[in-house]
Amino acid sequence: MVQNDELIRIIDLLNTTYEGEEAWHGPSLVEVLRGVSPEMAGRRLTPNTHSIAELVFHITSWRIFGVKKMQGDGEFDIKTPEKNFGSLQVIDDFEWEALQMELSLSQEELVNELDKRDDDEFLEDIVPGRDYTYYDLLHGIINHDTYHAGQISLIKKALKFKGVDERHTQDEFGMQYGDDFDDY
Repeated sequence: MVQNDELIRIIDLLNTTYEGEEAWHGPSLVEVLRGVSPEMAGRRLTPNTHSIAELVFHITSWRIFGVKKMQGDGEFDIKTPEKNFGSLQVIDDFEWEALQMELSLSQEELVNELDKRDDDEFLEDIVPGRDYTYYDLLHGIINHDTYHAGQISLIKKALKFKGVDERHTQDEFGMQYGDDFDDY
């Protein structure tokens, strides 16, 4: 009997990082995105940073990359900025819902593709067009999710502090910050 113990652990880590209630690193990606409004999703903290929506697009893109490569599509890539982070201009309710749904579907597709594997052997194969293995790619996606979940958490906190998506925000000292507060 061929073993797939490592594959089972990878699937578990993918699921825990994505939507686990007790991930060791803190809130899962789904938990971090809870409560993000379309206005928050589309805002940038500064002109040279990514918005939450762009980060969700980016996270989704790497899941799709993994799925396509495991399905044998050696030509698929996300090297251009539009394929990696998207070209999102305005985020409305529909667009934000669609981005979150695409993220959810990409997670499902990734796990389903891994469930088709009978053993761990493919994990040592080189990803077409890259110089790393599927093992590295899949662990990279897990680490990538953790990194960007933290980034999204910080953006979300900063936007709330700036009063985005709320009429007024109060800090722990009772100071109110609203639309007219300029923190820079």
